[in-house]
Amino acid sequence: MIGRIVGTLVEKTPPELLIDVAGVGYDVSASMTTIYDLPPVGGQVVLHTHMLVKEDSHTLYGFIDKSERALFRVLIKVNGIGPKMALAILSSMSSEELVANVQESDVTALTRIPGVGKKTAERLIIELRDKLGQAAKNDLFSTPAVLRQVQADPRQEAEAALISLGYKPQEAAKAVAGVPVDAASSEDVIKAALKGMLRK
Repeated sequence: MIGRIVGTLVEKTPPELLIDVAGVGYDVSASMTTIYDLPPVGGQVVLHTHMLVKEDSHTLYGFIDKSERALFRVLIKVNGIGPKMALAILSSMSSEELVANVQESDVTALTRIPGVGKKTAERLIIELRDKLGQAAKNDLFSTPAVLRQVQADPRQEAEAALISLGYKPQEAAKAVAGVPVDAASSEDVIKAALKGMLRK
């Protein structure tokens, strides 16, 4: 199993990353929380990883710190929550917000996450309340996100990232269109778009 990689960030097309490690390129899937905290392309990165092995694929998921990886591992153990949905959850709200929503049984807030319906939200609350509550007390998931600028077409990249997280193309386009023009990077656009959709 690959638990940690250190290398050069070659490509950043949310939610996918390409990391060069001693001449070998690793494709890594990451949440927007992790991507917000990465340096521009060409910078050095350290990612804690979780490798998911299936009969037809080996997929590597990367996280800026161990606490986010721990939360990801808790989420994928919930019935009906796969890795893609776990990344969508981690991208749509902070760890602290997720813990609070679970502890407060806020089904409405959880159903704003793409792919999470009422039944799935209720299942998350039931299965995660005790685990996440204890984790929060231990500060396991308290990870600050730092936004960094990348060189790309921020709005096109933001739309692509939202679609890959489960939003319909029309929803992604509408959400990005509602973001103020002063959002300079794709991470800024994605964060503002997600916040806008979660308020509705």
